[in-house]
Amino acid sequence: MLSQSVREFIEQFYAEEGGDRQALSLSERLAQIEVAQIESFTPTTAELAFAGRVAWRNSVRCIGRLFWPALQVRDLRHLETLDEVFDALVAHLQDAFCGGHIQPIMTALPQGVRVVNSQLIRYAGYVQADNPALQSPVLGDPDNVQLTQLALSLGWQAPTPLGAFDVLPLIVQRGDTVKLYPLPPEAVHEVPLIHPDHPAINALGLRWYAVPAISDAQLHLAHLRLPVVFNGWYMQTEIAARDLADEGRYNALPRVAQALGLDTRLERTLWRDRALLELNVAALYSFHQAGVKIVDHHTAAAQFERFQQQEGQAGREVRGRWSWLIAPMSPATSPVWGQRFVGQELSPNFSRPPQDWPLKRGCPVHSKA
Repeated sequence: MLSQSVREFIEQFYAEEGGDRQALSLSERLAQIEVAQIESFTPTTAELAFAGRVAWRNSVRCIGRLFWPALQVRDLRHLETLDEVFDALVAHLQDAFCGGHIQPIMTALPQGVRVVNSQLIRYAGYVQADNPALQSPVLGDPDNVQLTQLALSLGWQAPTPLGAFDVLPLIVQRGDTVKLYPLPPEAVHEVPLIHPDHPAINALGLRWYAVPAISDAQLHLAHLRLPVVFNGWYMQTEIAARDLADEGRYNALPRVAQALGLDTRLERTLWRDRALLELNVAALYSFHQAGVKIVDHHTAAAQFERFQQQEGQAGREVRGRWSWLIAPMSPATSPVWGQRFVGQELSPNFSRPPQDWPLKRGCPVHSKA
């Protein structure tokens, strides 16, 4: 018996992609799946590509959905070894960077493969000794303390001296096998942050990587949950109003304010707001100077309006989570500010399972230098 979720997906695929362009008719494809039985339903490469693009279109947390038709989908479900998976992940980073013209790519991995890292590029977070003189108990990214400790326990050799922007290795698992893979330098493109008017900010040594590739995602397709890696490009507020600015992350605003010579003794001086603005200016300026694609939050909001118009013309409802669609900087200036959305996500869609840090005890660990 064909499940309703599979039937609905196949019917949607034929309706949007054109049944006359497929090798089989809709009824023939449904019959083929039913013969194979629902437990072994395997989407074709074309169906997988369609599912990936529509999952982006359905992503209620993403403001950049205007470009969903341009998503490149790579079907690598056939890979047999973790070494092959790692090579594919490196290729994903290199091709997505595309000389700075960031290309949106989704790579579908074999069933059962898990990339432990939340993104392909992550900066280490080192817990420092209890020292009142230290500005922070963590050197680097506090978001990645557990991942860093796991990498060290698996044999990763951290750089000497430790830095605030040390790139972590990839940790990839399949069944009882775990492998540690340092990323080659040519796959990691970073942008040092500089400011066009305040050189004191340049001396802070802030930087960020160019390709935000989510690596612990799953593509929900009917009853299937397929491991995928997915990337778009950065909106500057993701870097300069969250990653570098949040108190629980790099907490850079006090240092930026000091570099700007702002009075931080009283909140009414709005030193945080002024530092936040200039940090965002630095992110946009730096990526532009480096020739790396990035979008500002005002342009992204205008693009989202175009997406809403196109979806309305296609007779589709745009769903969203308001708190994710407004920028974490000057949100009231966005046309999204006064809108309300249905937050429930349609299928196909992407999800990110909760991190399951403890790996299975007794897993053989290998390292690829």
